[in-house]
Amino acid sequence: MKLFLVAFTLVLSTVTLAQSKTKATINTADYALFGEKFQPNKIVSQKEMLKKYKNLKKGDTINVQYAATIKSVCKKKGCWMKMELSDKETSFIKFKDYEFFVPLNADGSEAIVNGKAFVEIISVSELKHFAQDGGKSKEEIKKITKPEVTYSFEASGVYIKK
Repeated sequence: MKLFLVAFTLVLSTVTLAQSKTKATINTADYALFGEKFQPNKIVSQKEMLKKYKNLKKGDTINVQYAATIKSVCKKKGCWMKMELSDKETSFIKFKDYEFFVPLNADGSEAIVNGKAFVEIISVSELKHFAQDGGKSKEEIKKITKPEVTYSFEASGVYIKK
């Protein structure tokens, strides 16, 4: 029985220490919060997130937190953003129930998102709308001619580094 208690205490201490180290790595005071408050404690890297996306099929959804650089933001309202997954890949982030927006000048900022990742197919008309919102030229918009498979994300909360 004593051996069990010692083992249990050791396991509990290890778990507590691991959790406190994870929480200590992100000081939320260094970030501005948009949307619902969340504890950034199981954050995956952009590389890990790309692997998760590649394993998803249309209709699959996973709850996840991931950190990366914001590549672009809607220049009209801040109602969406794209976050880096690799040099060539991004995820398209929308905000839960259209309840919050991010700053229009957040491009290049570090961010942590909390929410649901999924894969979707975006129509040509939606792609053109997003391109227009993103400040693309008429020539660039005209080049959009086919739907696109997109790594999507519905964020309930976003921390952006100050």
